[in-house]
Amino acid sequence: MAEVKISGLIEGGKATAGPPFGPALGPLGVNIGAIIAEINKQTSAYAGIKVPITVIVDNVTKDYRIEVGSPPTSAIILKELKLTSGAKTKDETVGDITIAQLKKIAKSKDAVLYGKSEKEKLKQVIGTCKSMGVKVEGQDPREVIKKIDSGEIKV
Repeated sequence: MAEVKISGLIEGGKATAGPPFGPALGPLGVNIGAIIAEINKQTSAYAGIKVPITVIVDNVTKDYRIEVGSPPTSAIILKELKLTSGAKTKDETVGDITIAQLKKIAKSKDAVLYGKSEKEKLKQVIGTCKSMGVKVEGQDPREVIKKIDSGEIKV
């Protein structure tokens, strides 16, 4: 089986038959429109965020599969808060996020976060907030993690 892998970085839900996929898929004799539509369907949740995509085509059968990578947690936090960048200094605060928003982010990153439980994955996302200068419900992210550990905040 001769497989061809084509990788690219596209904005979620906005793949086109142009570069990087169209010109690479054309010579393989596959339905480019169907592949682009499937990429857009699978990445629609990441609208406004660049997502790594790999299209793997079997050169013989023309079957294909699409692998959608995961955007960085920091990019999802920025999108959620409608920001363009995190803090420039360790003392700067650029935004404030809710536990509900963080749970949504943790759920979207479920497959790539290292924690075994929802609580551990949520704490990992909160840790990213600390490095970006984002407060969690008006508090330092480290304090929120302590409150989750003590049971004061239920997950």
